[in-house]
Amino acid sequence: MACVFWLVTAVVEAQSANHLLTNAESVISLPPDRAAGSLPVSVKGVVTAADPALKGRFFIQDSTAGVFVDNAHGTRPEPGDVLEITGITHPGAYAPIITAPQIHKVGVAPLPPARPVSIERLISGVEDSQRIEISAMVRDAHVDGSRLTIDLVSGGYRFRAYVPASPATDLQKLVAAQVRVRGTAAESHNRSLRHFIAPEIYVPSARDFIVDTPEQLDPFQQPLIPLNSVAQYRRDTPVNQRVHVRGVLTLQRLGEGLFLEDGTGGLRVQSRELAAFEPGEIIEAVGFAEIENHQPVLEDAVFQRTGRPSVVVHPTPTTIGEILSGLHHGGFVSLTGKVMDRTVRPVHPKPAAARSRVVLVLQNSNTLFTAELDDQPSDVRLATIPFGSTVEVSGVCLAEINADGGVDSFRVLLSGPDTVRILEKPSWLTPQRLLIGLAIAILILILTATWSVMVSKRNLTLKTLVREKEEAQVELQCAHDELEYRVRERTAQLKFQITARKEAQLQFKAVLSERTRLAQELHDTLEQTLTGIALQMDAASKVLPRESTGADRFLDLARNMVTQGQVEVRRSVWDLRSRALEQFDLPSALRTSANELTQGTAVHVSVETKGMVRPLPEIVEDNLLRIAQESLTNVIKHSGATTATVSLDYNTETVQLRIDDNGRGFSVNGCAGPSEGHFGLLGIRERATRLRGTVSLTSKPGTGTRVHVQIPIDAEPVPGLPETNDNGQMI
Repeated sequence: MACVFWLVTAVVEAQSANHLLTNAESVISLPPDRAAGSLPVSVKGVVTAADPALKGRFFIQDSTAGVFVDNAHGTRPEPGDVLEITGITHPGAYAPIITAPQIHKVGVAPLPPARPVSIERLISGVEDSQRIEISAMVRDAHVDGSRLTIDLVSGGYRFRAYVPASPATDLQKLVAAQVRVRGTAAESHNRSLRHFIAPEIYVPSARDFIVDTPEQLDPFQQPLIPLNSVAQYRRDTPVNQRVHVRGVLTLQRLGEGLFLEDGTGGLRVQSRELAAFEPGEIIEAVGFAEIENHQPVLEDAVFQRTGRPSVVVHPTPTTIGEILSGLHHGGFVSLTGKVMDRTVRPVHPKPAAARSRVVLVLQNSNTLFTAELDDQPSDVRLATIPFGSTVEVSGVCLAEINADGGVDSFRVLLSGPDTVRILEKPSWLTPQRLLIGLAIAILILILTATWSVMVSKRNLTLKTLVREKEEAQVELQCAHDELEYRVRERTAQLKFQITARKEAQLQFKAVLSERTRLAQELHDTLEQTLTGIALQMDAASKVLPRESTGADRFLDLARNMVTQGQVEVRRSVWDLRSRALEQFDLPSALRTSANELTQGTAVHVSVETKGMVRPLPEIVEDNLLRIAQESLTNVIKHSGATTATVSLDYNTETVQLRIDDNGRGFSVNGCAGPSEGHFGLLGIRERATRLRGTVSLTSKPGTGTRVHVQIPIDAEPVPGLPETNDNGQMI
């Protein structure tokens, strides 16, 4: 009573906090997390299935859908009962359900009509808890307590139906019959993962299991089919009919099936029958031909004895190559191999006698395979075969075939311990004996180590004293080394300081010397030149009132002195290294120099570059700048041009300078040279030749002039050639 009170209280509280679900569809449509919230439910419907194996649980369906009710250990209703149920939701093991129900029967009613569904919808799991109808073929039927368990196949898919048992039902006549099944769809599932595994149908009464077309003929009266023809092409192959075969029994596993062999080959026959046969007995079987793991098999078979005398079955000797080519699957063969390993696996067989399965791992050539025997607990013959023995095994070959028809692996199923024959035992030096020898060696090593430890203890005190003295000596040596290191470090610092002072003194003396030199040079050159200019100007002023021609002569001398003074000043500036290239790269220096030269003139100069602009050796950049300045000076003085273009082309190995103008031009062969006092072109050629370069001059009267210079990037000055000053004159 206390539990009921608690449940009612919980339902009332849930109703106040959550929306009440009033039909089955609203329950089964919940996502798992919502269904786990114990939402209140109040539905009314008809019980569609209440199998005794469900232990009080049942399915109910209203006008919207069907749903499962977890009424564990409660009173089991009957199909057709009309119930009012209040409870809460639960995610269930697959689909949402109603749990903790309070049930009130209000009457009875006919079951809802079964909705026809396809096998594809049934195996998808979407029809769970719904009353459905489906057509199928019976593959197997057996009594399971108070109900029939019937295996059916539709569209190549297998499922199971549970039908109330009827004494008048002939199970053998149900097999291979076309039937219609009306019932409530359910499923077997993986509870922990909530995964659908296989569909099931709970049929409420025998009336809902309808046989439309029973098997027309006795399958044992049908023509016999050779075993190797089961999966071969036959124009008269029956559809959905059982196949009739005959063969000699080579191996049987009770409750699982057996293997038959005739003159054409072997075949695996699967069946739940527990009738035992002896190897060599000739039996007939009828079953459904199927393909399992890309190999033919006879499923859901039944057997009968032929009454013929048994024959002695001799295995067919074979090789690894034949088996790997796909031959002898299901056949009784003999094969040799070396024992590499042995395991004993527990099994859960249907016959009570078998308790374990012995598996021998054998090697033949480079291929590993297994030989398996369902062994008796008291039989230990296989367990005593030494590793490394060469044996011959006789049994049924069971190959694993891939989708391309190749053999991935195979095993040999043995019928008894006598099917394993030892051909050659391993050498005396077996792994066991090797382990014993290794253990003895380890024992000797342990004794030796013990004696060594005892001797070591006696010497421990002496070693300790020696070690302490050595440590003291090491510490003393470390202190000595530290002192030497500090002395060397201080000495190096002092040397560095002395060297730095000497370098500073040398730099000061060099600066002082350079200043003195510049003062002397300016005194000897510029001052003397300016003095001479002053004297000439004074002489010109005295002569001018009397004779203008004499004054012109003094003025010309003064002009020449000014020119000489400019040369001397430029040379001094060059020595001071105050050049344009120290503030700019070569293209920028060319633009700056061109702007300075053309300022106040009518000539427009543009500077162009090609290739990747990069620093060049200092001597190359200096000479290219001077060549460009001299060329632009000639353009301004002599060409009468209005535009000029300076092009600088950076190549991988050379740099090219080209100066073009649109002036009046001249004859290259008749141009003025040093004899007329013009040294510009000569200076350009000497600068290029000194850097191992070339100069080409192109001009005609009326067509402008081009100066083209090409110099290697890594050029070194040619020794012995004279240098030129900024006016192109040799120095």
